[in-house]
Amino acid sequence: MKFIIDLIEDIRVEIGNNPDFTINAMLLKEDVNDPQKLIYGGEAGLNSFTLDEAGRKLMIKFNGSTEILTIGELIKHILIYDMDKMMYEARLNINHQHNDIEVLGFGKSIEEKKYFIFIKL
Repeated sequence: MKFIIDLIEDIRVEIGNNPDFTINAMLLKEDVNDPQKLIYGGEAGLNSFTLDEAGRKLMIKFNGSTEILTIGELIKHILIYDMDKMMYEARLNINHQHNDIEVLGFGKSIEEKKYFIFIKL
C-alpha cells in the first residue's frame, strides 16, 4: 500500500520533480515457474487523476487517451494537499474490471523520461 506522501517523496528523490516525465503504469505478473517472482507484463501511459475524498484515495487513471499525464501536471495539485489528504492511498484505475488496484511501488527510466507506478493483476 502506497500513500500520496510516498508518491511525492519518491518523485522528489528519484527524478527531482522533473515536470517533463510522463506517468506510466507498469504491470507485473507472477512468474508461472516461481510465484514469488514478478515479471514484466507491459506498460501504458496514465491519463488523469481524481481525489476520492469519500474513499480516501488518489485514483490515477488509464482511459486510452493519447494525452499522457506528466509529473508537472500531477505534482502541482498533490503538493498543496493538507496532511490528512497526504495520507490517502494512491490507487490505479485501469478499466471497468480493474478499477481500484493497489500500487506496489515506483520506478523510473531516465532515458525515456518515464516515471512508473508498479501494479500487479
